[in-house]
Amino acid sequence: MGIIMDRKVEFSTLVRAQPERVYDSIATGEGLDGWFTKGASVDSNAGGAIHFRWKDHGLENYTGENGGPILEARRPERFVFRWKADSGSYLTTVEIDFTPVASGTVVKLMEYGYEDSPVGMQDFLNRVTGWAQALTLLKFYVEHGVKY
Repeated sequence: MGIIMDRKVEFSTLVRAQPERVYDSIATGEGLDGWFTKGASVDSNAGGAIHFRWKDHGLENYTGENGGPILEARRPERFVFRWKADSGSYLTTVEIDFTPVASGTVVKLMEYGYEDSPVGMQDFLNRVTGWAQALTLLKFYVEHGVKY
């Protein structure tokens, strides 16, 4: 792999629910399948693996898989994993922190490790739009029970 760019995908959102509920919606296969995937699996311990599966997802009816090692799993505070960039040629790291506040949980997501190349820039842009949509879907699912 080449040089890594300094750019990071960073988003924060408030989800009006307890941190355990929000964490479980991201760090368990059952939770992910409620709002994001079809047939995901998560060995939710550091050293385990996360495996995403999509079937006819979204407007483009995307079907595919992705996944990688879980680096950190501290329920309900922090979940960190690696997975393939959209180009499939290298891995990026996703860090998600869950901070309790009076009105629920602040979810702070950061993804980094993009290759400093035209392909890496496209991977970065894809994830910026993808995570914006995913965190909105997560919020609607946890707060209102809306399933995709």
